[in-house]
Amino acid sequence: MDHSRAPLVAAVADYRRLGRYGFTPPGHRQGRGVDTRVLTALGADAFGADILASPGLDDRRARGELLVEAEELMADAVGAESAFFSTCGSSLSVKAAMMAVAGGDDGGLLVARDSHKSIVAGLIFSGVRPHWITPRWDAERHFSHPPSPEQVERAWREHPDAAGALIVSPSPYGTCADLHGIAQVCHARGKPLIVDEAWGAHLPFHPDLPTWAMDVGADVCVVSVHKMGMGFEQGSVFHLQGELVDPARLRRCADLLMTTSPNVLIYAALDGWRRQMVDFGHDLLDHALSLARRVRAELDEIGELTVLHQELLGVEASHDLDLLQVLVDVSGTGATGYDAADWLRAHRHLDVGLSDHRRILTTLSPADDITTTDSLVDALALWRAGLDDPEPHDIRLPSPEELQLETSMLPRDAFFAPTEAVPAEQAVGRIAAEQLTPYPPGIPAIVPGERIGKAVVDYLRTGVEAGMNVPDAGDPHLNTIRVVQS
Repeated sequence: MDHSRAPLVAAVADYRRLGRYGFTPPGHRQGRGVDTRVLTALGADAFGADILASPGLDDRRARGELLVEAEELMADAVGAESAFFSTCGSSLSVKAAMMAVAGGDDGGLLVARDSHKSIVAGLIFSGVRPHWITPRWDAERHFSHPPSPEQVERAWREHPDAAGALIVSPSPYGTCADLHGIAQVCHARGKPLIVDEAWGAHLPFHPDLPTWAMDVGADVCVVSVHKMGMGFEQGSVFHLQGELVDPARLRRCADLLMTTSPNVLIYAALDGWRRQMVDFGHDLLDHALSLARRVRAELDEIGELTVLHQELLGVEASHDLDLLQVLVDVSGTGATGYDAADWLRAHRHLDVGLSDHRRILTTLSPADDITTTDSLVDALALWRAGLDDPEPHDIRLPSPEELQLETSMLPRDAFFAPTEAVPAEQAVGRIAAEQLTPYPPGIPAIVPGERIGKAVVDYLRTGVEAGMNVPDAGDPHLNTIRVVQS
């Protein structure tokens, strides 16, 4: 295929070059009607390219030839049979994949319990029954790893009628599952494997990166191009191959969730990023990986900071690691990751990907260079040098066993059941009606339908006091928790 083409980018350029004017949405008319204060903040170009009626992209021709061509080019670039663009993020894409595989199937779906909250939302939306696969735990570091093929095999033995399996890899920390082994386990039963690879859009384009799901037989793979690529926020692609998932059914499921007014900027950015990666991706990622190795070494030289690498790999840990995800353990300083992240934001205007009770994560990309990475290293060195007797945190960390809550109702049934907000202490032993999710990374500690345990409540409440963010809670302070009415 001709990867020098970017048909959606060309369509936007033609629209602007021809001076088209549409008596259609969007009503701002390429920015003509936008408040000047908004234009000053956002830039007129953002509105000038916000078009709906470009050929092949309006409602009448929503699956028109330009979008189809762009999706075919994307699939060819990464070695998939089909690709579908989403302007509603991988949150939409993974829901569509879950519905296509397990929607209306009483057997349910094998789901890794370290899944993102969007997957839980998919369970609530679809009514699919989850059969949780427990992640592997590093109890010393309070860290979860993706499940192993052996764990997936055990889950299949316990739930042989499940419609398929869903695994998250890479995790938000860059740790990766043995997707080849897991795909073999699933396919031995003739069942499909969905991979939430939201953090892996870049993986097909360099051999030194972890395994790309399509290369080892995954049936559906979801990627967020805005995370590790050069797309806009909400830009997502789901890829398909093989005969275990019906492409027409997958498209219909996506159409149930998709907006009928897609933002062409998001589509065009996906299209342009694919062309960029085919043309230059190897060299761009080569540079980024070289930069990551240097950053890792320099951060490791800062007293009492540990850049995690080998600790994350092994038989009882993860199968592989994306080196562009630089995970730094700051617990040796006596401070929390929340402390470090807050200081970097307040004093150096630097934001990190995530923070927890002992770590911060910095995500590097091909857009970084020596200037940006030096600012990170210098800032962390400055933070460490100025750290004076930090108070130890009082977050009550549960054991792996305490984190494994009993599922008493389907997530959908619990979410839509009659509910009540009760004091957090009284919620222990009750069935949760809301998900409670430290964010980032967005992995729920409590899922609707689970019976709430005291250790998890203590963990969340003391975490909030120490700086943890739990944005989906009805009461963000967690003085109360919403439960199913008795």
